[in-house]
Amino acid sequence: MRFERSHTRKAVALAVVSSLVLFTAACGGGDDGSKGNTGSAGGALEGRGPIKFATGKDTSGNLTSQVAAWNSQHPDEKVEITELPESADQQRNQLISNAQIKSTEFSVLNLDVVWTAEFAANRWVTQLPEDQFPDLGKLLPSTVATGKYRDKLYAVPVTSDGGLLYYRKDLLDKAGLKPPTTWPEMIAACAKVKALPEGKAINCYAGQFEKYEGLTVNFSEAVNSAGGVVVGDDGKPNVDTPEALAGLTALAEGFKTGFIPKAAITYTEEPGRRAFQDGNLLFHRNWPYVYALANKTDGSSKIAGKFGVAPLPGLNGPGVSTLGGHNYAISEFTPNKATAADFIKFMSSEERQKANVEKTSQAPTWASLYDDAALNKQFPYLAPLKASIGSAKSRPQVVKYGDVTTAIQDAAYNTLKPNGTDPKTALKDLQTKLSSLITQ
Repeated sequence: MRFERSHTRKAVALAVVSSLVLFTAACGGGDDGSKGNTGSAGGALEGRGPIKFATGKDTSGNLTSQVAAWNSQHPDEKVEITELPESADQQRNQLISNAQIKSTEFSVLNLDVVWTAEFAANRWVTQLPEDQFPDLGKLLPSTVATGKYRDKLYAVPVTSDGGLLYYRKDLLDKAGLKPPTTWPEMIAACAKVKALPEGKAINCYAGQFEKYEGLTVNFSEAVNSAGGVVVGDDGKPNVDTPEALAGLTALAEGFKTGFIPKAAITYTEEPGRRAFQDGNLLFHRNWPYVYALANKTDGSSKIAGKFGVAPLPGLNGPGVSTLGGHNYAISEFTPNKATAADFIKFMSSEERQKANVEKTSQAPTWASLYDDAALNKQFPYLAPLKASIGSAKSRPQVVKYGDVTTAIQDAAYNTLKPNGTDPKTALKDLQTKLSSLITQ
């Protein structure tokens, strides 16, 4: 899962306003999905013919071949890919704009896992009858949960994601060290590596700290890995706590001490990946897709064969990843819901997911693929990734997600930037904002 930086805050603001208006309307008519057309009630999905698949920009280059496999078998129900912008914020904005006018342009929507509640509550996507998707029980349970809203299915998980710690195995081996399991161990390991002639100029650690969706992820991981929560099991925000303070303080101190380089305040996934591949980082938090790119032997990576992958370290123990991934949903306004449902079954099948892993190193949702011997040989990170996804925590699954993630990003970024806000003050203010945004 990649969250590219939004090119304009105005677009995001527009999306937020639109979603608030639509949410109000949805609440007025009930948001449990029990009313509406046949699809909304989770009944038969009808209508066949060509459809359009709205998805974020395919940087892997593999989506076209996946869809071509469907088209070759279904000449009368071909799927056309419509690529949305790279920015997750702009993708959401465009999908909301289409839904607001009840456009039939898109049939299948590629949704970030945290958009389910918002799209379902506003009746922008169709409730799916679970008996028409019999393979759900073979997927990782945590991924299936991301496709549900109020215990009803609205989207099918096709790719998952868990944060991983990429590290320079060659340098740790040189220093006689194992991959760190805690934040203090990681700090100590960097000091030892930097004492080596080979590691003198290397930076220690970076994640994604630009003010965008990736910062919400990194903030959440810091809080969860310190034993805190952003939103509790009761659905209420709970960030004004000692645990959350410890997590955010660790990140802030990382910037102050230089453990995290100053440039990392501008990092989204791709700049951080390039810094790691160029040999400028000892440790790097990122998604599974990095593995295939960092191991390329075409000259684009200076560290091919020199790095390893481990679970994220926590403050005083194992870390907790934020659950990422993408789900496929059916637009409430498409006339060809039957074709859309079959296309989702095809793309979420074990065969298609295995082919996708082989080409892109993206995390599958089928549990069996994590135990596939051939895949494990090709991608040794699968074992720690399965553990990462299994214990991962979701970002807040709320209807007003756009407002919530913006509040989190503002609080975290204003703390991490030079001469930033005191972490305790930032979390106290964030608690107040989230309490006004998240209602049950």
